[in-house]
Amino acid sequence: MTKDPLLQPYRLKHLTLKNRIMTTSHEPAYPEDGMPKDRYRAYHEERAKAGVALAMTAGSATVSKDSPPVFNNVLAYKDEVVPWIRNLTDGCHEHGCAVMIQLTHLGRRTAWNKGDWLPSVSSSKHREPAHRAFPKLIEDWDIERIITDFADAAERMKAGGMDGIELQVYGHLLDQFWSPLTNDLSGPYGADTLENRMRFPLDVLAAVRKRVGPEFIVGFRYTADEAQKGGITAEDGLEISQKLAATGQLDFLNVVRGRIHTDPAMTDVIPVQGMRTAPHLDFAGQVRKLTGIPTFHASRIPDVATARHAVEAGLLDMVGMTRAHMADPHVVTKIMEGREDDIRPCVGATYCLDRIYEAGDALCIHNAATGRELTMPHTIPRADTRRRMVIVGAGPAGLEAARVAAERGHDVTVFEAQPHPGGQVCLTAQSPRRREMLSIIDWRMAQCAARDVVFHFNTWAGAEDITALAPDVVIVATGGMPNTELFETGKDAAHVVTAWDILSGDIKPAQSILIYDESGDHAGLQAAEIAAAAGSTVEVMTPDRTFAPGVMAMNLVPYMRALQDKDVTFTVTRRLLDVTPSGNRLTATIGTDYSDHTYANDYDQVVVNYGTLPLDDLYLDLKPRSTNGGAVDHDALINGTPQTLTRNSTGSFQLFRIGDAVSARNTHAAIYDALRLVKDL
Repeated sequence: MTKDPLLQPYRLKHLTLKNRIMTTSHEPAYPEDGMPKDRYRAYHEERAKAGVALAMTAGSATVSKDSPPVFNNVLAYKDEVVPWIRNLTDGCHEHGCAVMIQLTHLGRRTAWNKGDWLPSVSSSKHREPAHRAFPKLIEDWDIERIITDFADAAERMKAGGMDGIELQVYGHLLDQFWSPLTNDLSGPYGADTLENRMRFPLDVLAAVRKRVGPEFIVGFRYTADEAQKGGITAEDGLEISQKLAATGQLDFLNVVRGRIHTDPAMTDVIPVQGMRTAPHLDFAGQVRKLTGIPTFHASRIPDVATARHAVEAGLLDMVGMTRAHMADPHVVTKIMEGREDDIRPCVGATYCLDRIYEAGDALCIHNAATGRELTMPHTIPRADTRRRMVIVGAGPAGLEAARVAAERGHDVTVFEAQPHPGGQVCLTAQSPRRREMLSIIDWRMAQCAARDVVFHFNTWAGAEDITALAPDVVIVATGGMPNTELFETGKDAAHVVTAWDILSGDIKPAQSILIYDESGDHAGLQAAEIAAAAGSTVEVMTPDRTFAPGVMAMNLVPYMRALQDKDVTFTVTRRLLDVTPSGNRLTATIGTDYSDHTYANDYDQVVVNYGTLPLDDLYLDLKPRSTNGGAVDHDALINGTPQTLTRNSTGSFQLFRIGDAVSARNTHAAIYDALRLVKDL
């Protein structure tokens, strides 16, 4: 019997949860036609079979037609959802994992031009900044039908085998009623008293409880402190918590602190890398102590030590480790087996959530199997035949290739020109708040060390160095170097430096800087942050209509917070055409894609961020000696079958290249390249 607090069972009403770890409600945007089909089931089932005690699915399943999904949500208002829910719950129950679902009406946190094109409704007449729709002020008949919709949806979830439901009361319609900041109503649901503001959520709770009965588990996930002037205070939230407990109708409280109506507010609720770990944990503990109700909470609890403290200190009954389980679904298994050091760390990159808010699907920046459980393995199978593999480059792509090849049982050698591994991640980590990215490298190095991968650092490998090892497979993961060739002009921008030069510290920022950003990724904004902190006057320019689209919403917040009080301007829809010396300064000729207009500005320094061009000399040298001539069978790659192309019968090894050695992409793409290729070699 283990004494680990995290591995102790927990009794929730009639339900025994086998440990204290859960995944909280989140919408990975995997539904198809609004239904949680096979991809959705496989995602949750992977975590269930690895030991998670409770999977709280959806974030959130929507209960009404005038709450159209903005994140490809589950449509809980359709009867056809029931068999798909049953498929999901059966898959998790088979592994002893309880399953619940979060239900919501989005209120103003949606758009009118989706789904059935119905107007959004809210207790507020004001738009939510994040979603921009101006809602209709809700009417009495809207309230009546939405209460019924919640009850109907709860009944469907019970019919689908769910162990319980969670009602979403933060940021969505139910919370819009009880927050003074978003209630413009008068009468019984009006803003004048807390009792009136709470009436609608409690009416929904009563209707749901009447429909599903007293035994079915029902909880609230709610904000108990909006952390904004004029909103629900911590004192209000504790009073609300007591009132919720006093209803006798709730089985758990899932505590949130903050608001999600803007990107900065949401980032404080769900912190990204460089921000404080578990910032609201102690507050959740206050709610638990005051109410005595089973208390859940999740907000950047990425590591086992913090989770263990939350339970051991009596702050929580169930700990949400959601992003941690996107990085590694096998957290619980590794705790049970004494392999905590083997857990793939969540690095807080929040690539997962940012993709959702850009209408994509949730993917982990360094676990390419997450969300691809139907095609990509989390546990790498052994190969039938041991092969000799040589990998050139120890960045994210090369290290992932080495890790997967070693797990396959192959004999792996890695060459790296630098004295250390990491590639571009080492540049990223030059910013203190992005230093966690190094865990992407550190974890893979530890995995490779445990599997006897041989590394040769400070080695610029040539074709002869590779062929001397008589390899069966060569994988070129040499990355790329910054591209400074300006679009359309077809020539390198003379007299410029690159974002890499600024990030590395090789070149110091000058007084007046233009950062021309065609890539739209982190490097441009990181360079701007470094320069602004050094006292430079900075202009960030892009030919696009928005700046830094590759950084996305939540990751943009720390940059903007760092830059708002500095001398930094952002210029969109302007294209850098040329740079020429002008005395001690540089004259930039600037145009636009929208007209023939051009103008000139002078700067002390021009920094270009325009992606990379492949370092492919070694690959090109090796092509004639390979059996496949570097060719990839795309059908085999996509379908998960071995690469068998032969284009040169005299060749002696297969040759592939991955990551930025092919083209400029991102860390996730590099790691995915490696995983889906090497898992079948």
